[in-house]
Amino acid sequence: MILSVDHRTVYRYTLPVRGIVQSHRLTPSIFDGQKVLDWSVEVSDGQKGGGFRDGAGDWVQAWTVTGPVSEVIVSVRGKVETIDLTGLLRGHKETIPREAYLNATAPTEVDAALAELAAAAEGATDRLDAAHRLCAAVSEAINYEPGVTAAHTTAAEALALGEGVCQDHAHALIAIARRNDLPARYVSGYLHASGDGEPHEAAHAWAEVWIEGLGWIGFDPANGCCPDERYIRLGSGLDAQDAAPIRGISRGSAAEILDVTVAVQAVQQ
Repeated sequence: MILSVDHRTVYRYTLPVRGIVQSHRLTPSIFDGQKVLDWSVEVSDGQKGGGFRDGAGDWVQAWTVTGPVSEVIVSVRGKVETIDLTGLLRGHKETIPREAYLNATAPTEVDAALAELAAAAEGATDRLDAAHRLCAAVSEAINYEPGVTAAHTTAAEALALGEGVCQDHAHALIAIARRNDLPARYVSGYLHASGDGEPHEAAHAWAEVWIEGLGWIGFDPANGCCPDERYIRLGSGLDAQDAAPIRGISRGSAAEILDVTVAVQAVQQ
Protein backbone atom coordinates (compact mmCIF):
# COMPACT_ATOMS: atom_id res chain seq x y z
CA MET A 1 0.00 0.00 0.00
CA ILE A 2 1.16 3.53 -0.74
CA LEU A 3 0.13 6.07 1.90
CA SER A 4 0.35 9.85 1.64
CA VAL A 5 0.74 12.00 4.74
CA ASP A 6 -0.09 15.67 5.22
CA HIS A 7 0.71 16.66 8.81
CA ARG A 8 0.57 20.30 9.91
CA THR A 9 1.38 21.53 13.42
CA VAL A 10 0.84 25.21 14.23
CA TYR A 11 2.28 26.83 17.36
CA ARG A 12 0.76 30.21 18.21
CA TYR A 13 1.96 32.45 21.05
CA THR A 14 -0.02 35.08 22.94
CA LEU A 15 3.08 37.31 22.83
CA PRO A 16 6.06 37.15 20.48
CA VAL A 17 8.80 34.80 21.76
CA ARG A 18 12.52 35.44 21.35
CA GLY A 19 13.24 32.10 19.71
CA ILE A 20 12.35 28.41 19.48
CA VAL A 21 14.44 25.24 19.46
CA GLN A 22 12.85 21.95 18.40
CA SER A 23 13.92 18.32 18.11
CA HIS A 24 11.97 16.24 15.56
CA ARG A 25 11.34 12.54 15.18
CA LEU A 26 9.29 13.04 12.04
CA THR A 27 11.14 10.80 9.58
CA PRO A 28 9.71 7.31 8.97
CA SER A 29 11.67 4.40 10.42
CA ILE A 30 13.89 2.26 8.21
CA PHE A 31 12.76 -1.38 8.27
CA ASP A 32 11.40 -4.02 5.93
CA GLY A 33 7.77 -2.99 6.44
CA GLN A 34 7.99 0.47 4.88
CA LYS A 35 9.89 2.38 2.21
CA VAL A 36 9.95 6.16 1.91
CA LEU A 37 9.07 7.32 -1.60
CA ASP A 38 8.99 11.05 -0.88
CA TRP A 39 9.27 12.94 2.40
CA SER A 40 9.81 16.53 3.52
CA VAL A 41 9.71 18.42 6.81
CA GLU A 42 9.60 22.21 6.76
CA VAL A 43 9.52 24.74 9.61
CA SER A 44 8.33 28.27 8.86
CA ASP A 45 11.23 30.74 9.21
CA GLY A 46 13.23 27.82 10.59
CA GLN A 47 16.89 26.95 10.23
CA LYS A 48 17.74 23.25 9.96
CA GLY A 49 20.42 22.15 12.38
CA GLY A 50 22.27 18.91 12.94
CA GLY A 51 20.69 15.48 12.74
CA PHE A 52 21.64 12.03 13.94
CA ARG A 53 20.30 8.49 14.26
CA ASP A 54 19.88 7.64 17.94
CA GLY A 55 20.30 4.33 19.72
CA ALA A 56 16.69 3.37 19.05
CA GLY A 57 17.30 3.70 15.30
CA ASP A 58 15.25 6.90 14.94
CA TRP A 59 16.35 9.97 12.96
CA VAL A 60 16.47 13.05 15.21
CA GLN A 61 16.61 16.44 13.50
CA ALA A 62 17.20 19.82 15.16
CA TRP A 63 15.51 23.06 14.07
CA THR A 64 15.78 26.62 15.36
CA VAL A 65 13.59 29.68 14.77
CA THR A 66 14.96 33.12 15.57
CA GLY A 67 12.41 35.54 16.97
CA PRO A 68 10.58 37.61 17.66
CA VAL A 69 7.93 35.25 16.31
CA SER A 70 4.26 34.72 17.14
CA GLU A 71 3.55 31.65 14.99
CA VAL A 72 5.54 28.65 13.85
CA ILE A 73 4.26 26.04 11.38
CA VAL A 74 5.77 22.57 11.08
CA SER A 75 4.69 20.91 7.82
CA VAL A 76 5.25 17.22 7.06
CA ARG A 77 4.37 15.80 3.65
CA GLY A 78 5.30 12.59 1.94
CA LYS A 79 4.53 9.14 0.59
CA VAL A 80 5.48 5.80 2.08
CA GLU A 81 5.07 2.32 0.62
CA THR A 82 4.06 -0.18 3.31
CA ILE A 83 3.62 -3.94 3.54
CA ASP A 84 1.99 -6.09 6.22
CA LEU A 85 4.54 -7.88 8.43
CA THR A 86 1.85 -8.80 11.02
CA GLY A 87 3.44 -6.39 13.47
CA LEU A 88 7.03 -7.64 13.17
CA LEU A 89 9.71 -4.92 13.13
CA ARG A 90 12.02 -6.77 10.76
CA GLY A 91 15.23 -5.23 9.42
CA HIS A 92 15.33 -2.36 11.92
CA LYS A 93 18.79 -1.45 13.25
CA GLU A 94 19.20 -0.20 16.82
CA THR A 95 21.71 -0.42 19.65
CA ILE A 96 19.75 0.16 22.88
CA PRO A 97 19.59 -3.13 24.84
CA ARG A 98 16.03 -4.41 25.09
CA GLU A 99 16.39 -4.74 28.87
CA ALA A 100 16.29 -0.93 29.03
CA TYR A 101 12.61 -1.13 28.10
CA LEU A 102 11.77 -2.90 31.35
CA ASN A 103 12.23 0.40 33.22
CA ALA A 104 9.02 2.09 34.38
CA THR A 105 8.38 5.79 33.82
CA ALA A 106 5.82 8.07 35.46
CA PRO A 107 3.09 7.43 32.84
CA THR A 108 3.63 3.65 33.04
CA GLU A 109 3.89 3.12 36.81
CA VAL A 110 1.88 0.07 37.89
CA ASP A 111 -0.75 0.46 40.61
CA ALA A 112 -2.97 -2.26 42.09
CA ALA A 113 -5.50 -2.10 39.25
CA LEU A 114 -2.82 -2.39 36.57
CA ALA A 115 -1.22 -5.26 38.48
CA GLU A 116 -4.56 -7.03 38.43
CA LEU A 117 -4.92 -6.39 34.70
CA ALA A 118 -1.42 -7.80 34.16
CA ALA A 119 -2.70 -11.15 35.44
CA ALA A 120 -4.39 -11.57 32.04
CA ALA A 121 -1.13 -13.18 30.90
CA GLU A 122 -1.52 -16.07 33.35
CA GLY A 123 -1.98 -19.38 31.58
CA ALA A 124 -0.41 -18.17 28.33
CA THR A 125 1.25 -20.86 26.24
CA ASP A 126 4.27 -18.65 25.45
CA ARG A 127 5.41 -15.03 25.56
CA LEU A 128 3.74 -14.15 22.26
CA ASP A 129 0.44 -15.53 23.53
CA ALA A 130 0.95 -13.54 26.74
CA ALA A 131 1.45 -10.31 24.77
CA HIS A 132 -1.72 -10.93 22.75
CA ARG A 133 -3.67 -11.58 25.95
CA LEU A 134 -2.39 -8.37 27.52
CA CYS A 135 -3.29 -6.35 24.42
CA ALA A 136 -6.82 -7.79 24.46
CA ALA A 137 -7.13 -7.01 28.18
CA VAL A 138 -6.24 -3.35 27.63
CA SER A 139 -8.66 -3.10 24.68
CA GLU A 140 -11.46 -4.38 26.89
CA ALA A 141 -10.58 -2.33 29.97
CA ILE A 142 -10.13 1.09 28.31
CA ASN A 143 -12.78 2.25 25.88
CA TYR A 144 -11.70 4.55 23.07
CA GLU A 145 -13.09 8.01 23.81
CA PRO A 146 -11.38 11.18 22.52
CA GLY A 147 -11.13 14.21 24.78
CA VAL A 148 -11.49 12.53 28.16
CA THR A 149 -7.77 12.36 28.94
CA ALA A 150 -4.85 14.76 28.56
CA ALA A 151 -1.21 14.60 27.48
CA HIS A 152 -0.03 13.90 31.05
CA THR A 153 -2.68 11.29 31.94
CA THR A 154 -1.03 8.13 33.28
CA ALA A 155 -1.89 4.53 32.45
CA ALA A 156 -3.28 4.07 35.96
CA GLU A 157 -5.53 7.13 35.60
CA ALA A 158 -6.84 6.02 32.20
CA LEU A 159 -7.59 2.53 33.52
CA ALA A 160 -9.45 3.98 36.51
CA LEU A 161 -11.45 6.15 34.13
CA GLY A 162 -12.09 3.25 31.77
CA GLU A 163 -11.70 5.56 28.78
CA GLY A 164 -8.91 7.13 26.78
CA VAL A 165 -7.14 7.47 23.46
CA CYS A 166 -4.31 5.62 21.73
CA GLN A 167 -1.68 7.15 24.04
CA ASP A 168 -3.49 5.75 27.08
CA HIS A 169 -3.91 2.31 25.49
CA ALA A 170 -0.21 2.17 24.63
CA HIS A 171 0.89 3.29 28.11
CA ALA A 172 -1.36 0.71 29.77
CA LEU A 173 -0.07 -2.14 27.60
CA ILE A 174 3.53 -1.09 28.19
CA ALA A 175 2.94 -1.01 31.96
CA ILE A 176 1.43 -4.48 32.22
CA ALA A 177 3.87 -6.01 29.73
CA ARG A 178 6.80 -4.80 31.84
CA ARG A 179 4.99 -6.15 34.90
CA ASN A 180 5.24 -9.56 33.20
CA ASP A 181 8.96 -9.06 32.48
CA LEU A 182 8.32 -8.32 28.80
CA PRO A 183 10.32 -5.36 27.46
CA ALA A 184 7.88 -2.88 25.95
CA ARG A 185 8.04 0.57 24.38
CA TYR A 186 5.89 3.36 22.99
CA VAL A 187 5.71 3.92 19.21
CA SER A 188 4.54 7.05 17.42
CA GLY A 189 3.39 7.18 13.82
CA TYR A 190 0.43 7.47 11.49
CA LEU A 191 -2.60 5.32 10.72
CA HIS A 192 -4.67 5.29 7.55
CA ALA A 193 -8.34 5.53 8.53
CA SER A 194 -9.94 2.87 6.33
CA GLY A 195 -13.64 2.47 5.74
CA ASP A 196 -14.20 -0.17 8.42
CA GLY A 197 -16.53 1.98 10.49
CA GLU A 198 -14.17 1.98 13.47
CA PRO A 199 -12.65 5.13 15.01
CA HIS A 200 -9.03 5.86 14.14
CA GLU A 201 -6.54 8.63 14.86
CA ALA A 202 -4.42 9.62 11.85
CA ALA A 203 -1.62 10.70 14.20
CA HIS A 204 -1.39 7.45 16.07
CA ALA A 205 0.50 5.54 18.76
CA TRP A 206 0.86 1.92 19.75
CA ALA A 207 3.24 -0.34 21.69
CA GLU A 208 5.96 -2.80 20.76
CA VAL A 209 6.76 -5.82 22.91
CA TRP A 210 10.00 -7.80 22.69
CA ILE A 211 9.37 -11.50 22.07
CA GLU A 212 12.47 -13.67 22.38
CA GLY A 213 13.13 -15.51 19.12
CA LEU A 214 10.99 -13.09 17.09
CA GLY A 215 12.05 -9.57 18.04
CA TRP A 216 9.91 -6.46 18.45
CA ILE A 217 6.22 -7.02 17.71
CA GLY A 218 3.74 -4.16 17.47
CA PHE A 219 0.41 -4.27 19.32
CA ASP A 220 -2.31 -1.65 18.96
CA PRO A 221 -4.87 -2.08 21.76
CA ALA A 222 -6.77 1.01 20.60
CA ASN A 223 -7.81 -0.92 17.49
CA GLY A 224 -7.36 -4.49 18.76
CA CYS A 225 -4.76 -5.53 16.19
CA CYS A 226 -1.10 -5.65 15.26
CA PRO A 227 0.18 -2.90 12.95
CA ASP A 228 -0.23 -3.76 9.27
CA GLU A 229 0.08 -1.94 5.94
CA ARG A 230 -2.17 0.88 7.21
CA TYR A 231 0.51 2.04 9.68
CA ILE A 232 3.56 4.28 9.24
CA ARG A 233 6.15 4.02 12.01
CA LEU A 234 8.09 7.15 13.02
CA GLY A 235 9.92 6.43 16.27
CA SER A 236 9.89 4.89 19.72
CA GLY A 237 10.69 5.57 23.36
CA LEU A 238 9.97 4.57 26.93
CA ASP A 239 6.69 6.52 26.88
CA ALA A 240 4.84 9.20 24.90
CA GLN A 241 7.10 12.06 25.96
CA ASP A 242 10.23 10.07 25.16
CA ALA A 243 8.91 9.17 21.69
CA ALA A 244 7.25 12.51 20.88
CA PRO A 245 7.51 13.44 17.18
CA ILE A 246 8.14 17.09 18.14
CA ARG A 247 9.84 18.29 21.30
CA GLY A 248 10.97 21.83 21.92
CA ILE A 249 11.29 24.91 24.02
CA SER A 250 10.51 28.59 23.41
CA ARG A 251 12.33 31.58 24.86
CA GLY A 252 9.72 33.82 26.41
CA SER A 253 6.83 33.91 28.85
CA ALA A 254 3.95 33.75 26.35
CA ALA A 255 1.29 31.06 26.49
CA GLU A 256 1.36 28.54 23.66
CA ILE A 257 -1.66 27.44 21.60
CA LEU A 258 -1.29 24.25 19.59
CA ASP A 259 -3.27 23.24 16.51
CA VAL A 260 -2.60 19.90 14.77
CA THR A 261 -4.17 18.50 11.59
CA VAL A 262 -3.20 15.17 10.05
CA ALA A 263 -4.48 13.48 6.90
CA VAL A 264 -3.38 10.00 5.84
CA GLN A 265 -4.71 8.67 2.54
CA ALA A 266 -4.18 5.62 0.37
CA VAL A 267 -2.67 6.40 -3.04
CA GLN A 268 -3.52 4.35 -6.11
CA GLN A 269 -0.51 2.25 -7.00
